[in-house]
Amino acid sequence: MSLVLSDQAVIEKVLQHVADKTTDEAEDVWREPVANYLSEQRFLAEREQVMWRWPTVFCPASALAEPGSYLAREAAGTPIVAVRDKAGEVRAFKNACRHRGMQVAEGSGRGGALVCPYHGWTYQLDGSLSHVPHEAGFPGLGKSCHGLVPVEVREQHGLIYVVQAPTPGCWDALDLIPQIIGDDQQVFEETEYIVEANWKIFTEGFIEGYHIKPTHKETFFPYGYDNLNLVETFGHNSRITYPFRRIEKLADVPPEQWKVDGKLTYVYHLFPNVLVTVLSHFTTVIILEPVAIDKTLTRTWVFTNRGKLDSEQAIQDAKRDAEFVNNTGAKEDQAVVEAIQRSINSGANDHFTFGKFEKLIAHLHRGLKAQLKGVQIS
Repeated sequence: MSLVLSDQAVIEKVLQHVADKTTDEAEDVWREPVANYLSEQRFLAEREQVMWRWPTVFCPASALAEPGSYLAREAAGTPIVAVRDKAGEVRAFKNACRHRGMQVAEGSGRGGALVCPYHGWTYQLDGSLSHVPHEAGFPGLGKSCHGLVPVEVREQHGLIYVVQAPTPGCWDALDLIPQIIGDDQQVFEETEYIVEANWKIFTEGFIEGYHIKPTHKETFFPYGYDNLNLVETFGHNSRITYPFRRIEKLADVPPEQWKVDGKLTYVYHLFPNVLVTVLSHFTTVIILEPVAIDKTLTRTWVFTNRGKLDSEQAIQDAKRDAEFVNNTGAKEDQAVVEAIQRSINSGANDHFTFGKFEKLIAHLHRGLKAQLKGVQIS
């Protein structure tokens, strides 16, 4: 049973909001202390007490499409390399040679083993140490005790998740996440860029539609609504629906013929730091890696939605729409969150007020508060 509304139920609720001139609302207002965006102690706690202990998306499964594929990156401050072994199983390890800590992989690629570029220590795809050059110089080494340090990993619904510091039952959180990425979707673009803002400020901009008219007056707003959204929560995760005005045409169509294609955008927030945006022709997986209190490394994978049946046309349609989104509205959002970051130390606010139209932001902060229970911020 899905924990999010069906497409037909979403359309029905949107049309009702259009008719009533309403939107989904929270029951109350949330006030988040500005200190929680400024504290180094809080920043480290969010990485180590939440992102290390929670199943977080490391990459799409398609990034490790073939046996021997690997992808190395930092996740919540920890260098990790994920591989697909010869049997097709996904594994993950701390990206550090057991000799002197050099990273054994960089970027992405494919090979039969991971070879440290410093001294040539070689690890099989299961992490075992298989070769030490001039091994006689390391008497009593015990290669079986010097494999790469594993990180717990799972593959589910087209995404690969890792948990760096697992706690009992932590993987149960995945039971709440629906399938978003289909098996036939193709990645056609990958990007990596820095946003000069706290990762939470950046996340907040994705999960509320209260800003659409003033921020995107000439880009998104002409196609959408001013402050009309559906919001859903499932566990610490959430989904917001941004309907397009053309959805009103479905009011005269029998419900059994309703389709959301071209009528709305879904944005999923996968707690704590991953967003998946689903538009008509493309889907984007966005990982917000906090590298400093005021700096976020953003990694994206952009997929076609129509898959392999009509791949050339699917890619053309997806590229066209993605170019519009990324070169207009996304840049407007980035400018706003970076401006917030520049003013956050001004002392103008001791807290940020998230109103009833910003329910999912409050939901994010409630989730963080629950996971950080007992952590005191000085």
